[in-house]
Amino acid sequence: MSEPLSVIVTGSTSGIGMGVAHCFAKSGAKVALNGRRMNDAAKAALDEFQAAYGADNVVFAGADISLPEQVAEMVATTTQAFGRVDVLVQNAGIQHTETVVDFPAEKWDQIINVNLSSVFHGAQAVLPAMLAQGFGRIINVASVHGLVASKEKAAYVAAKHGVIGLTKVMALETAETNVTCNCICPGWVLTPLVEKQIHARAEENGTTYEIEKLKLVAEKQPSLEFATPEQIGALAVFLSTEPAAQITGQSIAVDGGWTAQ
Repeated sequence: MSEPLSVIVTGSTSGIGMGVAHCFAKSGAKVALNGRRMNDAAKAALDEFQAAYGADNVVFAGADISLPEQVAEMVATTTQAFGRVDVLVQNAGIQHTETVVDFPAEKWDQIINVNLSSVFHGAQAVLPAMLAQGFGRIINVASVHGLVASKEKAAYVAAKHGVIGLTKVMALETAETNVTCNCICPGWVLTPLVEKQIHARAEENGTTYEIEKLKLVAEKQPSLEFATPEQIGALAVFLSTEPAAQITGQSIAVDGGWTAQ
């Protein structure tokens, strides 16, 4: 496309989502940042992006993505700002760990709504316009836990497996169009949330951050290296280009070999 892409990245005020949003903005795209509401983190992210990429190229489109009416408003806000939505990166998600026996039912419902149902709502909100304009990219950030399982993550694993299945359906339904639908499946990514977890492990075990960082990644990833938000973002940008036009319905793991074992 000759015009700059218009991109929504959900959950983009920190972590993977922010890295993805930066990659799109650096590529010249217009970007809608998203969080549940305009709080301090969202304002800081918006100020940072507008200073770096221009006030006309970045907006904040707040939404609780578990609520379809707010997802529709997010898409409407972006369309009003940029004229269209070309790419939807569905990244936002939540986690809770506990055994199936002890898993709270309300936490199950919340995780399924935020991590799976929101992907359906987002696709339903953007697909009609994407099909009408003859171009669109839906990129769902699933997880290696959409491909394999771990203990005490019942809702998260179920939701991410569901995201991969839903993405395949959407890909088949749009296969004869210029709309593609794919999943990116990160393994361990060094985000502020994971860094907090590593620091907690170090304090609990009386060790150092570096020791616990290596131990954590070594549990799953043969590369012994974390992926980065920027690597996830670079892949998302590529999936939005013409050379990726025949890549659809795929689940691409960025996991240092985790799922190769």
